[in-house]
Amino acid sequence: MASMRQKIGVIGVGAVGSASLLSTVLRGVAREIVVVNREPKRARGVVADVQYGAALSPAVDIRAGDYPDLDGATLVMIAAGTNEKAGGATDRADPNGRLRLLEANARVYEQILPRLASAAPDAVILVLTDPPDPLADFVRTFGFAHVLSSGTLLDSLRFRFHLARHLNVDAASVLANVLGEHGTSETFVWSSASISGVPVLDLLKLSSESRQSLCRQIEHDVRFANIEIIEGNQASQFGIGMVAARIAQAVLRDERIVVPIGSYNADYGVTFSMPSVLGRTGVEQILEPSMSADERSALLLSADRLRNALARLPQHTLA
Repeated sequence: MASMRQKIGVIGVGAVGSASLLSTVLRGVAREIVVVNREPKRARGVVADVQYGAALSPAVDIRAGDYPDLDGATLVMIAAGTNEKAGGATDRADPNGRLRLLEANARVYEQILPRLASAAPDAVILVLTDPPDPLADFVRTFGFAHVLSSGTLLDSLRFRFHLARHLNVDAASVLANVLGEHGTSETFVWSSASISGVPVLDLLKLSSESRQSLCRQIEHDVRFANIEIIEGNQASQFGIGMVAARIAQAVLRDERIVVPIGSYNADYGVTFSMPSVLGRTGVEQILEPSMSADERSALLLSADRLRNALARLPQHTLA
């Protein structure tokens, strides 16, 4: 019966959690959503605010609750923790980027995961907190079998947006992926970026020098989009909220769409993003795309970076 209820949990309703909740309601993904927050009063306030407009969306029962109320949830989003602005991760010159938040947010997760494991051990866990890739690996150490990082799906959408703007086409017509870390070491797969089978690099019709300059600019705009957004709006929340709702929809409806999303990859020994089949149990198959030698090297470096970040977590945190 639990799977028929189409139940979702949202843990943490700061900027990202609230945006994810709203997007999930608007998309009509779930029949029941339980919101859990460290401060129950905030959860009740956010739920009340969303409830009043929810009648305009497909029917959904939204309520504030506690961990036991997550029993039977098919998917649980975790958005709790320190964000980039509060955690001092908004320096474009800092190669650590979001990874600077890992230790602090692992401590937050230590308080959440045992209680979540007791309530919903079989749920698909969607990690939205930064840095989502190593935190997804941290979640796995608590016995969860189905763990997703929001990964580079949002980065890939940003990549497609900038390409579409330069080529004057709808972004939905662009196929282009960012893989690896959701962070500064992410890998842009230019070699397979295309529109209806036509390589994007051919469509740009630029000289070699101009093309390299444009590629560098687009990569910079995508890699640091979060910081630009934070500088204008305090938090990067709406894009990831929409992405979280789309991921939830694919899981609850067992859509088996193929998207760049983070899951544990045994070949690389770490959670990071690859094109993956997304269905009822999370990532059901990881696809290995063709890449240029430079792209492959960049992806390996991204995996190394994430493994090294995990290795630096204090042992008591991993215990």
